[in-house]
Amino acid sequence: MSELRIDPISCVAHGMCAELLPERIWLDDWGYPVLDAEPLTPELEAHARRAAAACPVFALRLQRGSRPAGRDPRGSVGRERTDSGLTRA
Repeated sequence: MSELRIDPISCVAHGMCAELLPERIWLDDWGYPVLDAEPLTPELEAHARRAAAACPVFALRLQRGSRPAGRDPRGSVGRERTDSGLTRA
């Protein structure tokens, strides 16, 4: 299965992704995309590929496989707790 990922640093809120894939992407109050954490169904993969290709700054990516540990399902870097109690990216 494939997942959508967003690079929140690169994204400048054009909103094209939400227009092309409203089943899995919606816009927050500032116009930035929010991704559904569910893996894409085979039926939506072609639409997701088209949405990723249409991103003017290449902030949206389609990635095959499972989500890596320590990552936020919306695509931004998550934080994980270390043994010392500190957090790291």
